[in-house]
Amino acid sequence: MRVVLAEDLALLREGLVRLLEATGFEIAAAVDNGPDLLRALVDHRPDVAVVDVRLPPSFTDEGLQAALAARREVPGLPVLVLSQYVEQLYARELLADGSGGVGYLLKDRVFDSEQFVDAVRRVAAGGTAMDPEVVSKLMTRGGQPLSRLTPRELETLELMAQGRSNAAIAQQMVVTERAVAKHIANIFTKLDLAVSDDDNRRVLAVLAYLNR
Repeated sequence: MRVVLAEDLALLREGLVRLLEATGFEIAAAVDNGPDLLRALVDHRPDVAVVDVRLPPSFTDEGLQAALAARREVPGLPVLVLSQYVEQLYARELLADGSGGVGYLLKDRVFDSEQFVDAVRRVAAGGTAMDPEVVSKLMTRGGQPLSRLTPRELETLELMAQGRSNAAIAQQMVVTERAVAKHIANIFTKLDLAVSDDDNRRVLAVLAYLNR
């Protein structure tokens, strides 16, 4: 599985390269700025991009914008964004793109190598990997419709938004999968969202709603 990595801090970039190579990934390119990232993504067309939001030369949203530009040329290119903080504007912009696998992790998660590698694999497979802190921040902005949900439905929604399957949600909440399915049906009814069998589209629909 081929990866393009963008991180401006040399030590962190080298550490991520070694971690990914040690877990079976091939590094197609490892860059430290936005323009090089865009070229690498378009030229190499990797299975997944792991991208720091803030890259030279602007240190604003250079990495994210390069990734979004690449997705316009390579539709469905999976992108996992890394950020130092929960930046809701960037999370919304990434999710609004709506095609291919997407992920948004805080950089602290990188130090949990198993969790980080799992997120990379999930996004590469077309799934979603959202940091729990990002999900919580996005949920607090959802407005009045979220007040319709029960505490258990809110818990289910947060786990859904993290990209978990019904079975994983059931295990986390210590309930049956049938109970989870009921919670999810109630969530979509209360939020006026169409139910889908596609986990990725389901998560994106929920997050898109919460970010309107």
